[in-house]
Amino acid sequence: MNNQKFFDVIVIGGGHAGIEAAWAAASMGSKTMLVTLDINKIGHMSCNPAIGGIGKGHIVFELAALGGLMPQLCTQSYLQARMLNTRKGPAVQGLRLQIDKEWYKKHAQEQLKNAPNLTILEGEGESLLIENGHICGLRANSEEYTAKSVVITTGTFLNGVIHIGDRHHPGGRRDERATSKLSGSLKNLGLRMDRLKTGTPARLQKDTINFAAMTPQGSDDLAYLYEFYPHRVTHKHDCFITHTNEKTHKIIAQNIHRSAIHAGNIKGKPPRYCPSIEDKIKRFADKKSHHVFIEPESMLIDEMYPNGISTSLPADVQDAFIKTIKGLEDVVIAKYGYAIEYDFVYPDQLNHGLEVKSVPGLFLAGQINGTTGYEEAAGQGIIAGINAHNKAHGKEPFALARHESYIGIMIDDLVTIGVDEPYRMFTSRAEHRILLRQDNTFLRLMDHGYRNGMIAAEMYTDFCKERAAINAIITGTVPDHELSGRAKLTIYAEQLYAPYIEREYKEIAKTQRYQELAIPANFSVDGLPGLSIELQQKINYHKPTTIAQAGRIPGMTPAAISLLIFNIESAKRSNVEGKKT
Repeated sequence: MNNQKFFDVIVIGGGHAGIEAAWAAASMGSKTMLVTLDINKIGHMSCNPAIGGIGKGHIVFELAALGGLMPQLCTQSYLQARMLNTRKGPAVQGLRLQIDKEWYKKHAQEQLKNAPNLTILEGEGESLLIENGHICGLRANSEEYTAKSVVITTGTFLNGVIHIGDRHHPGGRRDERATSKLSGSLKNLGLRMDRLKTGTPARLQKDTINFAAMTPQGSDDLAYLYEFYPHRVTHKHDCFITHTNEKTHKIIAQNIHRSAIHAGNIKGKPPRYCPSIEDKIKRFADKKSHHVFIEPESMLIDEMYPNGISTSLPADVQDAFIKTIKGLEDVVIAKYGYAIEYDFVYPDQLNHGLEVKSVPGLFLAGQINGTTGYEEAAGQGIIAGINAHNKAHGKEPFALARHESYIGIMIDDLVTIGVDEPYRMFTSRAEHRILLRQDNTFLRLMDHGYRNGMIAAEMYTDFCKERAAINAIITGTVPDHELSGRAKLTIYAEQLYAPYIEREYKEIAKTQRYQELAIPANFSVDGLPGLSIELQQKINYHKPTTIAQAGRIPGMTPAAISLLIFNIESAKRSNVEGKKT
């Protein structure tokens, strides 16, 4: 072999997880190779070209604080910017950007092609190279490439099958072939795998839509996006809102047996929180209409994305039901919607650095871990890339705690609880969401980004000045630094939530003291006063053996943890007193 075949880190897949993993490893100094089926598809948005939202937007802010690429690409390619949940407090608001998918892809490819330490190889990862139980490289394009770490980020391409009605064919995305060989290599390692399903709606020809019949939805006047430095929103392209109706629902209901998933052609589990329109009609039969958001995909193409009507119904049914929607009576369908089924690996086989426990040096990130969404994929990608670099250079693994980041919550959920459906981030998954706001993301995480070598010294200096100014105002002294709008929001939120923040920190300290408190095998939560039936059922299902494990159950609250601790300690005291008598 020649030197061109020796790498510190190899990343397989050019989607959002792969981009962040390759960017992180290369930025930290690893000689990195990104392997992708099609260089021209790096950064392609296969579904809705939007980034952010409730919970998801928090992840993108965290990527910015850690030095990730997605926030930069968003600033370069957004069409519309909106802050969601503004009627509620800062802790649950979420920035959402409509993205020009062609510009996003263009900028992503430019950044990676010009990144130091990064080589891009067009081709298919065929099999993993293993030596003495450790990863040692990848076979791709019938050639062997050695590496100390390998990150797999195959998205929906791993044995992907596209379904439209009763028709199906192999594919990783519309008009793109699937990856078939790598799945066998993973199964040979003894990894537990299964199938999941997701989908996408039709694309509509823009000049055949009657926008006058719809409600326009414009941008918000914001002074910052996801990046640290302020950015006044200037791109304000409208999205539009329309609705399905009873005629729409009747056509779908009459043909629901022809949907790929309802016909039984798909075995993979669909996402509960982003259902197809046929799932909505079946699950919410009493609803007479559903929102449909008509959103631009790019200024370079004449297509619009109808958010809310993802489907795997046959083409003739898609034609019929879409034309019943107000404003779409004469629409021309440019591309039909479809469902896609693909392989994933159960993520409870990974550690908190996203490394496979049984195969040192092998990391997984994105939809291969059972998640759904660009943001969730990117959040995993940056952690996998950082840890792949650390592994290659003999450094300690890097992980984020639940009380300091949404990325930490997501990964902890994945590796301790696992998944039984595609995982999506919500603010409700955070036990301490008052502490995990968008506005204070840089205060929480930029030190990590700087220590990992992914934040430039000049930016970090500016951040330190802003942090000092925030602390000065909060403590009642005069700052010597001009504040951004985001920093002002941080000061407001810290003052608004002050009593709650203090209580949250006390709960965290209390929980940390009791992390290793054992839950006795005979301890029953059935009928425990103050503990919801839902949490009782979850505890009985997951059977945690310590308070730390119980705390990782999705939906577990600080109050519930306190209740468990109190009752376990009370039971212990009762047993001791019983023995004395």
